[in-house]
Amino acid sequence: MSDKQEMIKKMLEMQRKFIEQEHKHGVSMEEYFTPSDDSQLKGYRQEYRDLAMKVVDAAHEDKGSKR
Repeated sequence: MSDKQEMIKKMLEMQRKFIEQEHKHGVSMEEYFTPSDDSQLKGYRQEYRDLAMKVVDAAHEDKGSKR
């Protein structure tokens, strides 16, 4: 499996876990944007964004385009 596919697979797993958490316990805006140190969401937004940007960059590289 390519690195891009692995990153997409990880992003989908992160989404699945987030949705599961949201359905079980709910997620407030405060918890999403400023999670506490012991929150399962700590670092989620940054990690997801970083993966998404790497996937976009890899897709552009594959097609020889620029963003």
